[in-house]
Order: sequence, then structure tokens, then C-alpha cells
Amino acid sequence: MAFALPGDIISNFSIDEGMNIADFGAGSGIYSIMAGRLVKDSGRVYAIDVNKDMLLKLKADAAKQKIFNIEIVWGNVEVLGGTKLASKIVDRVIISNILFQAEDKDGVVKEAARLLKPNGLALVVDWSGSYGGLGPKPDAVVSRDIALKIFLDNGFALVRDIPAGDYHFGFIVRRL
Repeated sequence: MAFALPGDIISNFSIDEGMNIADFGAGSGIYSIMAGRLVKDSGRVYAIDVNKDMLLKLKADAAKQKIFNIEIVWGNVEVLGGTKLASKIVDRVIISNILFQAEDKDGVVKEAARLLKPNGLALVVDWSGSYGGLGPKPDAVVSRDIALKIFLDNGFALVRDIPAGDYHFGFIVRRL
């Protein structure tokens, strides 16, 4: 059994120079930092989290790596408008390992749809099960099919599934 590496996951997500990216639940910032490198100086990454301490650490880590195109955003991705960002501002949204802990999963998807430009893409990665102390509690797990249905019901279409390791599912959806 193996975890997928974030670099392998992000390589499936076609992020190009100059794009604007939102990283929902950015946490330690692994995806934000990788996206910041990919979009280069002409792009921007909005690292969004409810935990101010994690955001400050992410900003410091990015600066140590000389990545200055990451904007930290203290906000709630479960609330429409909770990121405080303008509508249709990003080309891509990264939603990794937050659905299982979100109280309002529809809210997360609606905020992603609000931020994405038409035809923008969302990368969705989450736990595929509960593994005896590794991962979420069994009642918190959101199956791939349930997660996909939430996106389809909120104006997205499936682009493709992606490999995300033995413990996670992954897919990419397009905002219609």
C-alpha cells in the first residue's frame, strides 16, 4: 500500500504559467507551493484556510523557497463568498483532503464554482476509506461517487479520474 505523492497528483492537473489557482484548505501548503512554482511570477496562488497559524507558516515556507506569488487568505471555503475573493478569478481549484471534514460539502463545491472561470477545473482528492487510525473516522469518509455527485449536482462535469494512491481517490471536474 502506498500514498500518492502530491507531485504525482498535481502533474495530472495541467497548471500552466500565468494561471490563478485557489488551494482550498491549504494547510501546510504543499500544493500551494507546487502550484506557485508552476504558475511562475505571472500567476497567483490563493492559499485559503481557516487556520491562521498554518497560513503564516505556509507564507514563511514559500518565502524561504523564494516563491512570492502565494497570497494567503484566511477564509471559510464552506460558505458562499467565505473566501472573500472575487467571482470567476481562478483557472483551477485544488480541493484536497477537506471534503471528509467539511460540514457543508455543497458549500465547498458552490464556493469553488463561484471562484472558477467558465470551463475552469477543480482537482478533488480525498480519503477513500478509514484505515484503522490512518485517515478519517469511518462515518466521516466521503466516497468518490458521493463526492462526484455533489460536483455534478452543482454545475460540474467529470473530466477524468486520476491516480491518488491506495488510500485516496482523485478526479478532475470542469465548471460548466
